[in-house]
Parts: sequence; C-alpha cells; structure tokens
Amino acid sequence: MTAEPVARPHVVNVDLTGRTAVVTGGGSGIGRACALRLAVAGAQVLVVDRNAEAAEQVAAEAGGRAVGVDLADAAAVDRLDAGVDIVVNNAGLQHVAPIQDFPVERFEYLQRVMVEAPFLLIRRALPHMYAQGWGRVVNISSVHGLRASPYKAAYVAAKHALEGLSKVVALEGAAYGVTANCINPAYVRTALVEGQIADQAATHGIPETEVIEKIMLARAAIKRLIEPDEVAELLAYLCSPPAAFITGASIALDGGWTAN
Repeated sequence: MTAEPVARPHVVNVDLTGRTAVVTGGGSGIGRACALRLAVAGAQVLVVDRNAEAAEQVAAEAGGRAVGVDLADAAAVDRLDAGVDIVVNNAGLQHVAPIQDFPVERFEYLQRVMVEAPFLLIRRALPHMYAQGWGRVVNISSVHGLRASPYKAAYVAAKHALEGLSKVVALEGAAYGVTANCINPAYVRTALVEGQIADQAATHGIPETEVIEKIMLARAAIKRLIEPDEVAELLAYLCSPPAAFITGASIALDGGWTAN
C-alpha cells in the first residue's frame, strides 16, 4: 500500500477559456483540486465552501472568486450565480453509525447538502447552459453511489440519489449541448476520509492503524488511496471536446472495487 501521496501531472490539454465554473466544497480536498484544475484550463472559477477562509485561499490560488455558504441553506444556494457554464457538485460530508442509532437530523442534513443543493444549483444553471447550447454538470459521486457499505445510510442514500439526478439532467440536457456525469471515486486522500478513520475503528472494533487496509482498501484491487488530482484530471477530460458524447455515465475511479 502506498503511504505517501503520488504526484499526478496534468496530462489532458483542455481549453476552457471564457467558461465559468462553480465548484462546491472547493475549499479543500477534491474540490480544491477541481477548482485549480479548471483554472489551469482557463476557466473563471467560483469556489463555494462552508469554510469561507478556505474558499478564499483556493480562490486566490485559482484567480477566481469565493463564496462562504452552508449548502444546507436552500435560500443561500438560490443566491449563487446562475450564469455558469460548468457545475461541479462536490461538497459532501460523512456520518458513520448503525441505522438504529443514526441521528435523524444528521441524515436530513446530509440529504440537503448532497442532494437538494446539487438540484438547486443545476436548476439555476440550466437556463443559461440551454441558451448558449453548451454546459457541463459533473457530480462528484462515490463508489458508494454504485455500492453500499454498512453504517453509512445517509451517505449511500445521498450518493445514489445524486446518480439518479445526474441521469435525468443528462436526458433533459442532451438536446441543448449539456452533458451530466458522475465521477465515482473510492477512498480519496482527503480530510473527509482521514476523519472517518477513528469512527470506522470504533464501529468495527479494530485499531485505527488497520482501518485503511482492512476497511477502506479491502475491496479494491489497487491498494492505495486515490489522489485528489486524479479526480480533477477526469473532471477536466469530461469538460473537453472528446468527451462531448459522454453523458449519463457513472465513471468508476475505484482501483477495481466495482469489478468484484
């Protein structure tokens, strides 16, 4: 198992000059990598994150703008810019607990952030995309949008819902030059994953040192965590001309997890 991050160069030549993009959860992890990759391609990026300071830092790196907002607040989401060409729904969070102990309010919060907010953002952006005949919706789903794991009822439910939403957008948007796809990573080297280790250890009754190998990577053929830049590179490809015929897809970036 690779312990240290693996450097990933940008290899896809994508020109998004003149395009605007919104990336949710853009203050860290996958969202940060996606925002910076889109900026490298020439897009103007709006970095949205609950942590306003983190969003500002990434926006400064990307030469874009930042908005600090809790995506569970539907009214706040509805105030975000509607005239964007690329929507990247990445924001997410996790809660690990058996269903009988799962806090109802936590379940509801995850659905608001990971299902309702993407719906609202897409709903606002589609008229602009339709009018110009081009748009890209990329939903950062998860291997848990394709498979289930115990103790993650809210997360698995939300990611499965996001998959369905993405497919409907693909069908409705096809006539207008709009594509919608899901990227389905397994465990990515992010703060969200690192934060799960203690919870997983307690839930499964194993030491924290064994969680990555025995829980996170148990079903993957490639025994390492995914790097955020790898997810961002796939995002860039989905925005490129050669990917114009890819829509309604769920692209596994899982080291062979779903091959089992």
